[in-house]
Amino acid sequence: MSGPDTQQTVPGQAALDLAEQEAFAGEMVDVLNKGALALLISIGHQTRLFDTLADLPPSTSAGIAEAADLDERYVREWLGGMVVGGIVSYEPHDETYTLPPEHAASLTTAAGPDDLAGMMQYIGLMGEVEQQIVRCFREGGGVPYSAYPRFQALQAEETARVYDRSLVDTIIPLAPGLPDRLRTGIHALDVGTGQGHAPVVLAKAYPASLFHGLDRSEEGIAAGRAEAARLGLGNVRWTVGDSTEISGEYDLITAFDVIHDLARPDATLAAIAGALREGGTFLMADMAASSRLEKNIGHPFGPALFGFSVFYCMTTSLSTGGAGLGTVWGQETAVRMLKDAGFTDVGIRTVEGDPINVYYVAAKG
Repeated sequence: MSGPDTQQTVPGQAALDLAEQEAFAGEMVDVLNKGALALLISIGHQTRLFDTLADLPPSTSAGIAEAADLDERYVREWLGGMVVGGIVSYEPHDETYTLPPEHAASLTTAAGPDDLAGMMQYIGLMGEVEQQIVRCFREGGGVPYSAYPRFQALQAEETARVYDRSLVDTIIPLAPGLPDRLRTGIHALDVGTGQGHAPVVLAKAYPASLFHGLDRSEEGIAAGRAEAARLGLGNVRWTVGDSTEISGEYDLITAFDVIHDLARPDATLAAIAGALREGGTFLMADMAASSRLEKNIGHPFGPALFGFSVFYCMTTSLSTGGAGLGTVWGQETAVRMLKDAGFTDVGIRTVEGDPINVYYVAAKG
């Protein structure tokens, strides 16, 4: 039984466990510190300070700023945050800073899919629309896609870390026989292609196949066209259009981390099923979560997934009068909607290096 020094009784309320209250207050202080640290890490990624530190011996703030071509005063204050946050080591005697290699393995561009510093940019992105989200809590509705001018570039950067390393060698082989079919030559479509990096990667790897990127964003399609032209790829095409209206027939259709964001995901899945040739494959990547809240307790990215949903996925869909699935779209809902669209064979796979998503391999009966 708790003693009088560990509980406090407030009239009309249950007894307050003071030890638990103190522990929770400590957690909230930690959240505040980690939130600030996330923004500082995002800056370190965008200014390539982590890459610079990883290549340097123990150095002063002036040496680091010079190597990174940045303002020393800002670099010094940023380094202070990195030191007290446990990210960077500091030697007071000669005022030098060092990024431990164990930390660099999660913070530098050389880490590829393991580079978590790039993910911190989404915290800043969410902060940019915070007041609009507060308004939605009071008035309903949503925040339009146009309010996120940086989102597509951030997502392209994030997914490229996975695609460049895993799309050809790991993700495509999730569908049995698909690599051989691509080498022989088939027609493929990427729905919600964004800046089109996935079709470019595949077009480069499989020159006998023809790839097509579809997205509603003219800027994204322009970026895809530019990358394909720079690489001299003649087997990739682009269309600005609606994912619910797919023209043509395809042997492979992909949709990477996009379906749950859409206003009409059911209509898009039906359009995909209708455009898929007999014996074709639909390969879909989407969030690795459950449609049931209780199953997401303890998820390593649980709070981040719900934060992304409130600040982007759900609200952009609701802004168009759409379904606003958000985290309601989990594996259970995804499988049900795939089957409702006509896919009778649905498999779920995971990919090492992509902890955010699971991959659905679907075919029509």
